[in-house]
Amino acid sequence: MTGSDPTANVLEARGLTKHYGHVVAMDNCDFDLRPGEILAVIGDNGAGKSTLIKSLTGAVVPDSGTLLLDGEPVRFRSPLDARGAGIETVYQELGVAPALDITQNLYLGREQRRKGLLGTVFRQLDTRGMRHESARQMADLGIRVQSITQKVETLSGGQRQAVAVARVAAWAKRVVVMDEPTAALGVRETNQVLDLILRVRDRGLPVVLISHNMPNVFQVADRIHIHRLGRRIALVEPALSSMEEVVAIMTGAKQPDPGRANATSAPGKAEPAPGQKRGERE
Repeated sequence: MTGSDPTANVLEARGLTKHYGHVVAMDNCDFDLRPGEILAVIGDNGAGKSTLIKSLTGAVVPDSGTLLLDGEPVRFRSPLDARGAGIETVYQELGVAPALDITQNLYLGREQRRKGLLGTVFRQLDTRGMRHESARQMADLGIRVQSITQKVETLSGGQRQAVAVARVAAWAKRVVVMDEPTAALGVRETNQVLDLILRVRDRGLPVVLISHNMPNVFQVADRIHIHRLGRRIALVEPALSSMEEVVAIMTGAKQPDPGRANATSAPGKAEPAPGQKRGERE
């Protein structure tokens, strides 16, 4: 978090450009993520939003441009660099290990060893400590499972996605990125994941949500980054724009209004519908 200024950017990009031969995947692209907000990134297929997100999370190295984290220039050469800086990602492919249990998935690649000689010399894992912390993390996010030792392959699709979200929420220090987290989920499971995204945001972590589902975007997003032809063409607030307008801008059927294309109010400050709280579904 960058001080008390709600408009200061946690993650920022200026002029990102990426070429693949003669193909321009990113064309002088800008990006802004504020503290404590859910920023939806939308765009038609081939718009270049995947390249943008991969650049923000270290999977792609831009040819040019500047990336800033809490106002300081950074350069990620791999996803490990981004993770080391506190940026965690839930990928569309749902990166969980089905044959492992919930605790093993939450600590995958970050296993903790026991203190003293048992850990340093005999390299024994702190299984009890990891299970205790995993149970606390799941409870804090309101995720219900039969047992923390339950194999992930026995969980429903929504529960598996919840485990993936819990893992990034446990380790993220600055930003959580979610790539199509509700893809291939039913209505009930989708609602559970959306509620989980709101809880992650309420814990103080800003969330970047990539989604093709406009109703989902309008339910949870504080602002919407509209991506087209390799760059951001508009930045709007759901409370100030209709779903039809946003889709029209995204597809090029409508040009963004300069007066509303870059919403400037603080995240979470947009007026909700009458009788409805911010983040509450109709």
